[in-house]
Amino acid sequence: MSSIVTTLWQRYRSVSLIYRIALAFILGSLAGIAFGERMTVVEPLGTLFLRLLNMLVIPIIVFTLLTGIRQLSPARLGRIGGATVALYAVTTTIAGIIGLAVANVLQPGRGVEFTGAEAESQAPPSITEVVLGIVPSNPVAAMAEGNLLATVFFVIIFGIALTYVRAQQEELADRVDSVFGAFETGAEAMFVVVRGVLEYGVIGVFALMAAGIGTEGIGVFSSLGELVLAVALAVGIHIAFTYLLVLMSLVAHVSPLAFLSGAKDAMLTAFATRSSSGTLPVTMTDAEEQLRIDEYVYSFVLPVGATANMDGAAIRQAITVVFAANVVGQPLALTEQGLVLIVAVLISIGTAGVPGAGIVMLTVILEQVGLPLAVVGFVAGVDPILGRIATMNNVTGDLAVSTVVGKWNDALDLDSGVWR
Repeated sequence: MSSIVTTLWQRYRSVSLIYRIALAFILGSLAGIAFGERMTVVEPLGTLFLRLLNMLVIPIIVFTLLTGIRQLSPARLGRIGGATVALYAVTTTIAGIIGLAVANVLQPGRGVEFTGAEAESQAPPSITEVVLGIVPSNPVAAMAEGNLLATVFFVIIFGIALTYVRAQQEELADRVDSVFGAFETGAEAMFVVVRGVLEYGVIGVFALMAAGIGTEGIGVFSSLGELVLAVALAVGIHIAFTYLLVLMSLVAHVSPLAFLSGAKDAMLTAFATRSSSGTLPVTMTDAEEQLRIDEYVYSFVLPVGATANMDGAAIRQAITVVFAANVVGQPLALTEQGLVLIVAVLISIGTAGVPGAGIVMLTVILEQVGLPLAVVGFVAGVDPILGRIATMNNVTGDLAVSTVVGKWNDALDLDSGVWR
């Protein structure tokens, strides 16, 4: 009997998690339609999934941010490092703005009444409160309270201080590397936990969909198509405007079509794997063989981008929060949308370049504006689609920034590769 169970489990695990979650989404929806409010009996299983996601947020942000900052040593924060960080910051901010703009025009989720989860009543914060709230009076308390903005601010400052100590005090360099190594190990351990939580997510998504559809009815489905359309449109606009028109044509003065030709392998791989980190070998190959960027540039810009450049994440999180606000009938005020933009940009830095991380980060932004986490269950059903679109955007941005930095540093061979 045990051998049969083992065989069945192995066959189950051999199916990609993407397809298992998608199937759970479909089956949960069908169960909700068929049995109605009786499916609320499985709601605790979905609630457990949400609590597990909440448990991961702060540790993942701390570990992944410090792991990414490790690569930004003072010795490399010269012309290449400064240009890289500035361009990533600008493109991610533009991505968040485009995401919010598209969401405000299309208004995905409007007209769908989601009565099963009331939004928390909160007065819109002022700009002054938002800015002051970034600096924690007690970093440990900020982490314990789940204050994302304050946590990210402190971790970035702490990480930069560690790189400074490593560069300025040689006797402490090994100890600093050990600290970074410990956080890198912690990040890898958290990825293992994330994979375990996402395995349970098959049950969690089924329960959330069954209970949600059983209570709300089939009408919620129309809003999911609107959500995917909004994200796809925003990503298309961002790639065409930010990467091709601004960075390639106006800044680097190279052919946008040639760039797309050189980046297509990485873009397709990113769409298939939903992992910026997993696509990195292909991205580096395209940078060297197709786009003809010198190794000393792309070997720095691309790994940093795989960790810190998450334009697609900024777009999808911004649009999804507007979607969630519309679904629960609480449109976001201008100051709240400003908060969403700030959080979406900052959280994208801490979003691991692996499948499923976007779901974890979405819970953080929803909490920041007082929206119910139950919406995550609905979004999880289309997360495979949103993740593929966003990851393709991320990898395209990594190569676009690498091309611009290469052009600025005479590290781009325009006489070979796709540029001929």
